[in-house]
Order: sequence, then C-alpha cells, then structure tokens
Amino acid sequence: MIDHTLLKPDSTRDQVVQICQEAMEYEFATVCINPFWVSTAARELAGTNVGITTVIGFPLGATSTFTKVSEARDAIAAGATEIDMVINIGALKSGDNEAVKKDIEGVVLAVNKQAVVKTIIETGFLTEEEKKKACLLAKMAGSDFVKTSTGFGPGCATPEDIALMRETVGPDIGVKASACVRDLDTARKMVAAGATRIGASSGIAIAKGEQGKGY
Repeated sequence: MIDHTLLKPDSTRDQVVQICQEAMEYEFATVCINPFWVSTAARELAGTNVGITTVIGFPLGATSTFTKVSEARDAIAAGATEIDMVINIGALKSGDNEAVKKDIEGVVLAVNKQAVVKTIIETGFLTEEEKKKACLLAKMAGSDFVKTSTGFGPGCATPEDIALMRETVGPDIGVKASACVRDLDTARKMVAAGATRIGASSGIAIAKGEQGKGY
C-alpha cells in the first residue's frame, strides 16, 4: 500500500537507485519520484512488480493544463505507471469549478488509462467544503484516486481528512494519505479511516514498526 517517496529537489541518481532497491526489497506498491528520474527508475525496476509514480504540476498546481498534459505524456513515455497531479488550488478557491474539473480531466484523457491518475487536493489550503468539492470534481473528471497533500504545503494528512474524502468519493476510487505519515500506528489510522494508499518517505520505518523522520 506504500508509495516509497523521494521528492526532494536535491535528490541524486544514487538516492533514486537506492529507493528503487528498497522498494523491491520491501515490496512497496511504487516509488514516487520527480519526473526527471522516471527513466532511471524504469531501468532499475524493469521486470519487477514495483510501479513508478511521478508528480505533475508539482508542488503548486498552478501550471497550465497544457503543461500538465505534456508532463503526463512525457512521464508515461519514460515509464511512469502512476501520475500524481496537483489541482489548480487557486482556481478552486476562486470558485471556478469548471476550470478545476477540466484541468484534471485533461490529464486523465491524456493518460488514456495507460497509468493510474491520483489527484492531489492539498488539504492544508482548503476548508472542509473545498475539500469535498475538490474530491467530487476529481471523481467527476475520472481520477482513480484523490490524495491529501504534496508534502510541501501546510499541514499533515489526518484520519479526519481521509474519512471526509472517503465519504465524499464513495467506495469506488482510491484515497491516498500523504504528508507526515511516518510510523506504523499513523499508517494504520489512515487505513482505518479509508485510505487505500500511503505516500511516505518513511516507508521502511513504517514496515519495520519504527519512527521515521521523513515527510
């Protein structure tokens, strides 16, 4: 259930190779890395069951739909199997629901079922009503998952937010808890609240039942 995550801007090739090796050892769902490193991960993970998640419109969500679509297509061509895209947060808070929906839909259509699409709503910036609206728009646009956070914005994933998101989208799409999930107890609380995927740089600590230090 874990996306083993390395999204720091100063991540090196050796670090990317290392998390790929760790993901194979611990049988994580995917590695989650920046787009530049997708081709590296694809070589390291060839022939394994570990997927490759990359991030689109990250971390602000404020790039154009054209840019997000281009990023997604490029990532899939490089070997990505899952796409985590950030919504247009400013458009949502401006009440421009159609722009938000079309932004997500553009990526979903571009991916064309070649990869899983997860929509990051960045809960730390949103009111409860905005969280619900973002989740509904993502579902309407055809997203496979809704996801709490980039890990670079304010706040942390909480069981309360996961429960709200699960209640909003229903049982048919995934919910990913990301940001501040650093130990097994927290991960279990997220799953109990309705999460079907955990995004964490502390995946190994979670697997070992230890306290992690990541994001």
